[in-house]
Amino acid sequence: MSHIFKKYEFPDEATADALIDALPSEEIDGETFPAHNHVIVKLYHPIVEQPVYDEDGNIETEAVLAENFSVDVLWQGIEAQPSDWEQYEITLTDNGVHTFFGIDYV
Repeated sequence: MSHIFKKYEFPDEATADALIDALPSEEIDGETFPAHNHVIVKLYHPIVEQPVYDEDGNIETEAVLAENFSVDVLWQGIEAQPSDWEQYEITLTDNGVHTFFGIDYV
């Protein structure tokens, strides 16, 4: 099965959830389940600067989190990502903070 590994940044979780919820789904016994094989991983707001600790393990400087809400998707069984996701796609020069087992982003 073919796959496409993409990384996305959204202004907030609600925007990401709206696109995720718009993907094919089915209702079974009153519950909604994905009707697709895509793997979606919410990375939330990844750390862009690590916290600084003193010698006793106390935080001297808090971690700095990314402003945008990050999501990685392993699209499966499709030739291209859905067009409504394109505007949120980002391009990294490395694997970033997450990769899917055995599949490099770069």
